[in-house]
Amino acid sequence: MKRNSRLSSTLHILVHMTETQEHALTSEQLATFIHTNPVVVRRTIAGLRDAGIVTSSRGHGGGWQLGRAPEKISLAEISAALGETLLPFSTEPESPGCLVEQAVMAALDDFRVEAERLLAEKLSRITLADLAADFRRRYELIGVTSHAV
Repeated sequence: MKRNSRLSSTLHILVHMTETQEHALTSEQLATFIHTNPVVVRRTIAGLRDAGIVTSSRGHGGGWQLGRAPEKISLAEISAALGETLLPFSTEPESPGCLVEQAVMAALDDFRVEAERLLAEKLSRITLADLAADFRRRYELIGVTSHAV
């Protein structure tokens, strides 16, 4: 199954932002965490700003920061702000006139609805603080006392 790289990249960025809440991080700094271009970072997290998950400021000392405490940000909120489905199969028909596709979609419809409900329920219980705590624990297990930002 292909992973959702946009969600993965966003979570990487947000966990690092959680670890450095005392100051804003620039798009350039955030790009180093996911090995990409600062423009990709800005595009990736623009929806998060619109949802109030992050804030941004311009000029000297500006950059991106969390919009509220990590304990108040659920993975369901992050996923919704990105506007993407997390299911490994499309819910939109690619070829609406195809009878085979219609049969497959009809057979999977109940499953899809239940899978979306269960996934949304689980994601609403996991917070950014949970991910950051697990990240810190794993970081300490490998014997690193601090991480560069």
